[in-house]
Amino acid sequence: MKKTIILSAFALLASCTSVQNTPSSEPFTWEGANLYFLVTDRFNNGNPNNDINFNRTEKAATLRGFEGGDLRGVIKKIDEGYFKKLGINAIWMTPIVEQIHGATDEGTGKTYGYHGYWTKDWTALDPNFGTEADLKELVEKAHKQGIRILLDAVINHTGPTTDIDETYPMTWVRTEPQCKYDNFENTTACTLVANLPDILTESNEKAGLPTLLEKKWRKEGRYEKEMSELNEFFVKTRYPKAPKYYIMKWLSDYVREFGIDGYRVDTVKHTNEDVWKDFKKVCDQAFAEFKLNNPDKVLDKNTPFFTVGEVYGYGISGKQLYNFGDRKVNYFQNGFTSLINFDFKGDANKPYEELFSNYDKILHQDLAGKTVMNYASSHDDSWPFDKDRKKTYETATKLLLTPGISQIYYGDETGRKLTVTGAEGDANLRSKMNWEDVKNNPETQKLLEYWQKLGQFRRNHPAVGAGYHKMISNSPYWFSRIYKTDKVVIGLDLPKGTKEVNVTGIFDNGTRIRDAYSGATMPVIEGKISLTNDNNIVLLEKD
Repeated sequence: MKKTIILSAFALLASCTSVQNTPSSEPFTWEGANLYFLVTDRFNNGNPNNDINFNRTEKAATLRGFEGGDLRGVIKKIDEGYFKKLGINAIWMTPIVEQIHGATDEGTGKTYGYHGYWTKDWTALDPNFGTEADLKELVEKAHKQGIRILLDAVINHTGPTTDIDETYPMTWVRTEPQCKYDNFENTTACTLVANLPDILTESNEKAGLPTLLEKKWRKEGRYEKEMSELNEFFVKTRYPKAPKYYIMKWLSDYVREFGIDGYRVDTVKHTNEDVWKDFKKVCDQAFAEFKLNNPDKVLDKNTPFFTVGEVYGYGISGKQLYNFGDRKVNYFQNGFTSLINFDFKGDANKPYEELFSNYDKILHQDLAGKTVMNYASSHDDSWPFDKDRKKTYETATKLLLTPGISQIYYGDETGRKLTVTGAEGDANLRSKMNWEDVKNNPETQKLLEYWQKLGQFRRNHPAVGAGYHKMISNSPYWFSRIYKTDKVVIGLDLPKGTKEVNVTGIFDNGTRIRDAYSGATMPVIEGKISLTNDNNIVLLEKD
């Protein structure tokens, strides 16, 4: 409780002006990224004219229907500089491909595919989310601000079957048994839940194009074009015409045509691991083609295509392995640069130094060259670090200053509620973004400013997420992070008044240093830095 009170005081002590940090000369690295994750339908409604499509008018359960968020809404926030002010250098959006047209009930009330994980057609964008022109504009505008774009890849399953959405053929999917999750086979060769047809991703058997897609494409006037591209893909790659490779082709088109920078991959542990190794190869080739054909639109010439996997239940404590009980799998050796770290929400309860030093050790030894994505809350985790939003400042401090990638879930930075009256299950986690609070609530504005200051510092200094961590003193708590030539010194839970820290070996005598939190500058004198203010936090960088 005491720490929460201290952390909450940070915002009250902050100045009213957002402080821009001094960028490091070191280029972007995914290991230190500050990523923003948003549920596309719930973030911002930029085009009310696309709110209803495919006659999706049946009343859904609370927060289980489409709420209007779209690509145009994301573009507007890019234009406003919202992400830039928050220090974001990567955005991950939930899937935007065409969803099943009907609703289904999984036991929590009528639900539409607002979340994007119930695919009907991988080759088309769902009009509720926007158009290809919107996606093109979004990627280009994000890139101009140094922000990379991740889409969400679903290969494991299609959308549910409904009265108006037929099941993919049995040459493509299985509809039973349902997963028991007690060993490898009972996690991969099964359906995640009832009525969620599972793609036969382990199969290399030839399968023809599903009739439902043939009919759909002919009606839309693009059958010949799509088939020609498919034939070209299979001739070029020499992959068999198995379902997984069709889907890999369709998903890689968003890389090839729009220049997205990476994929967050859904339900990774529910397929054989070789699927993801092949998927990475296909995406790498598509990324190379985009760079070759669009040299003026390339954000990072030397940064490879990025993949982060959702291996549900994986934690950094497992290092490179995920244990199914009867088998351990190394997904880092099968197509992934990073995995989502389900340990962090629990580890965030630990003291700073225990948390930071442990992550530093694992990331620079067992996971050298790889990384994890830390999160405090998410769209499908009912037990976030701060479900009641009582530790919003502590969340920012822990998440943004812990080694590894930081994943801000939309509304973490504004205290968006994670419990909604009338909502069932994960719908609680997916409420609409609280823009009215951002506009009118002073407490929300103070909280957002705190996240912005830490976020900008992280974005400008890859050392924060990717550097080596070293404690300078325990009480008061000071530590350094060093990544190549980028060096920072951070102090937390500091006393009011004068603060002094020894920076010998980090900053040379006479060097002008800036506190990115307060904006104050000072020189290094006899190996030390001294400053006086009432803040509890200091973020030191070269001026």
